[in-house]
Amino acid sequence: MPLLIPTGHAARVTWIGVVPDRTASLAAAPLERAELTFAGIAGEAHAGLTRPSCSRVTMLYDKGTEIRNTRQLSILSEEDLDAISAGMGLDRLDPAWLGASMVVAGIPDFTLVPPGARLRLASGAVVTVDMENRPCHLPVEVIERHHPGKGKAFRTAAQRRRGVTAWVEREGPLARGDGVALFVPDQPRWPHDPAG
Repeated sequence: MPLLIPTGHAARVTWIGVVPDRTASLAAAPLERAELTFAGIAGEAHAGLTRPSCSRVTMLYDKGTEIRNTRQLSILSEEDLDAISAGMGLDRLDPAWLGASMVVAGIPDFTLVPPGARLRLASGAVVTVDMENRPCHLPVEVIERHHPGKGKAFRTAAQRRRGVTAWVEREGPLARGDGVALFVPDQPRWPHDPAG
């Protein structure tokens, strides 16, 4: 495990949500509080210790292969949501429409937080960042219902701003207003990274 460095960012949880049935809609139902378990948030469509592999990992597995669930949570930031909204010509973008599990405020360039970073919540619960959550077509339909003609702008406006996926490393309660501490891995970038 890499050494983790506290960043000193004073962040807080501003929104919590749960997607009860992903086949019906990506839209999340807002919550005031939730219990983070090793499987994620109870009642969340993305919860579970394992999941079927999706298109994001077809280079490794056939679609539908059972793998460890590192996509239990979808976490966004207020700052990134504001930038997406502005890029779409909207005053505000509801995180529920994006299927968010949690929104935090106070961490700049949150979507670019490195994989392996930890978010420690006020309760002591900890979530581990898996990777950037790239914009997909699913929020487009939900946004379009609320702002006809605007949904198609989402994917472009959300590039490098869609937040991250994460999994629960330590269980505990989560509530709106909770403080969040960010820890990042003390590790240089791999010099042979094909992304540059």
